[in-house]
Amino acid sequence: MPTGVFGRLWSGDMGRLWSGDMAWTLQRPAARVVLLDSQSRVFLMRASDPVNPQKLPWWEIPGGGLDPGEDFVDCARRELWEEAGFLDVEMGPCIWTQQVSFEFAGLWFDSSEQIFVAWAKDGGQWAPQRLEMLEAAAFIEARWWSLEELLASKEKVLPERLREFLPDVVAGKLPDAPIDISPVV
Repeated sequence: MPTGVFGRLWSGDMGRLWSGDMAWTLQRPAARVVLLDSQSRVFLMRASDPVNPQKLPWWEIPGGGLDPGEDFVDCARRELWEEAGFLDVEMGPCIWTQQVSFEFAGLWFDSSEQIFVAWAKDGGQWAPQRLEMLEAAAFIEARWWSLEELLASKEKVLPERLREFLPDVVAGKLPDAPIDISPVV
């Protein structure tokens, strides 16, 4: 089994790679977090594809693939710390799910994601703790966005339907059961 940066990608039954007519595809469960502060701002990280400079940068919520034996909540907490440096957060429920396929760094991902809400009362500065090599190459900056700023912006965001579903979350209207926000094809 490969180790190092891609060790998590090829670990046990957490991901399965195959080849055929297409590029390698990683099927993986993942957790992401809509992180809000006391001013109802959302935390987003700006990223780009380190192997495809033609792809325009985007803003995304923190998150990533589950480690072996890890549940979705633990993954969400770990990703918040690794990618953004936030430990002191109040984790809320899973509010959304999505099935999303995308290409990043020459790999194809088929990701089944649970998206949680969390609150960092005092906000905080972006301070990544343990980025993998591709993450370190991809992440450019991070910032807190007001809902008004995000809705007025034309920049690409991930999840793709973040602008559609975020207003209710910011208003404190959390769904009773997770809502599927998979991209509409």
